[in-house]
Amino acid sequence: MSMFCFQCQETAKGTGCTVAGVCGKKENTANLQDLLVFALKGLALTAVEAKQQGKLDNSTGLFICQALFATITNANFDDSRITALVKEALSRRDSLKLATGFVSEEDSVRWNGGEDQFAAKAREVGVLSQPNEDVRSLRELLIYGLKGMAAYADHAAMLGFEKTEIYDYMISALASTTRELSVGEMVAEVLKCGEVAVTAMALLDEANTTTYGNPEITKVNIGVKSNPGILISGHDLKDMEELLEQTAGTGVDVYTHSEMLPANYYPAFKKYPHFVGNYGNAWWQQDKEFASFNGPILMTTNCITPVKDTYKDRIYTTGMAGWPGAVHIPERTKGGKKDFSQIIEKAKSCQPPVEIEKGEIIGGFAHHQVMALADKVVEAVKSGAVKRFVVMAGCDGRHTSRNYYTQVAENLPKDTIILTAGCAKYRYNKLNLGDIGGIPRVLDAGQCNDSYSLAYIALQLKQVFGLDDINDLPISYDIAWYEQKAVVVLLALLYLGVKHIRLGPTLPAFLSPNVAKVLVENFDIKPIGTVADDVAAIMAGK
Repeated sequence: MSMFCFQCQETAKGTGCTVAGVCGKKENTANLQDLLVFALKGLALTAVEAKQQGKLDNSTGLFICQALFATITNANFDDSRITALVKEALSRRDSLKLATGFVSEEDSVRWNGGEDQFAAKAREVGVLSQPNEDVRSLRELLIYGLKGMAAYADHAAMLGFEKTEIYDYMISALASTTRELSVGEMVAEVLKCGEVAVTAMALLDEANTTTYGNPEITKVNIGVKSNPGILISGHDLKDMEELLEQTAGTGVDVYTHSEMLPANYYPAFKKYPHFVGNYGNAWWQQDKEFASFNGPILMTTNCITPVKDTYKDRIYTTGMAGWPGAVHIPERTKGGKKDFSQIIEKAKSCQPPVEIEKGEIIGGFAHHQVMALADKVVEAVKSGAVKRFVVMAGCDGRHTSRNYYTQVAENLPKDTIILTAGCAKYRYNKLNLGDIGGIPRVLDAGQCNDSYSLAYIALQLKQVFGLDDINDLPISYDIAWYEQKAVVVLLALLYLGVKHIRLGPTLPAFLSPNVAKVLVENFDIKPIGTVADDVAAIMAGK
């Protein structure tokens, strides 16, 4: 096989992509990403030594986060930029080796090799280079958890919030994947990843809310106006802020797409009258929606899909996102801002968006807003008006099997409330499910980046109801996953002791039968079933 990748839910045949990625990733890109992860492991090993000698600062940890972020599904397809990251990883590794006295300068040069050796080396170090499927499974589970954590840590860092302990853990965990550990030690490392993930998600929550205010209940317009527009997708709120600042007074409107929808809930962004609302749906529909939008699109992070000719001349990337041939907006200089002027000028030459729907959707139910309604929620539970909360968070995707989540939402009894975050919400956030005593039956906490809110709400309700075990709450978990941020959210839930999670549409291909058995036996993780059976089990608390 020319490549092997099984890190996402849609991997070919449920086992692994071996010719090209279902995501659109080509052989060379997949192999370069494998090589980048391999180089980061080498950097991590050296960084551990540097840490012990007091010769490590946060720049190494942040670089590792950003480089891992570039390998998340649908983030970066640009071989030249991935190659540059490999070279930087090697350069940083060798600088640390020299600083720690680990090797001589001459040895350091020889370690780098040449670009002509990259392809051959990449084929040697891919996922299948580990022959033991259980070791491979646990190592990849940890690496994918680290990729998800890397995204959260990077977003927080862009807002000036960093914790050395997060970087230190990521470095040591990445280094651990090069060592011969027992199954028990590897399982413990995976659960430790979940523990640190909670810290990383809490840090990002603090960064977002400190900078932009607490999300508040908001009705979001899903129609269009008559001005030309810019469509911003992905997750990076710093990019959102700077784009809104630079488009003010230009006659260009700004719309969110997919995971950027929750930007509409933040008080800091509501002061911009040209911030119109949300256009379209989940990431996988971007080929049609980007075409009809007419204006330029700014991809701040994943998820980017193969770019179509209908909009290839007006798509821009920034941060760790990348597409070959697309204009990439460089990183901000220290103390500076990104320059979005060329996107703004492009927008002025474009027609306004084609309207694809009208109306409003409601969101903004992050933990601060939900806990402000705590008395109302508790009374609804005690009176029997609310029988159960169902966490249906996570990712959306292309497969028709994901209609399951729409059907579950439609078939849940009217005395249930859905808690959601992530693009999974697009399967049901436009349904007319009504409310319970003024509480909407779909409470959208925000992006997958805001999944911390759902864990925080559960922990707070546990205290409010005076319970000893989080699993005694009237909350069930029916999670949709697609990529690695969903993986680390799952690990965080497992660390918090949450059991009986339904995970779909399929269980991860990277879980070997033995590793899957460990998760089932210890946490009662289960695949989704039929809508009728699952709704009945959810209402029974099973």
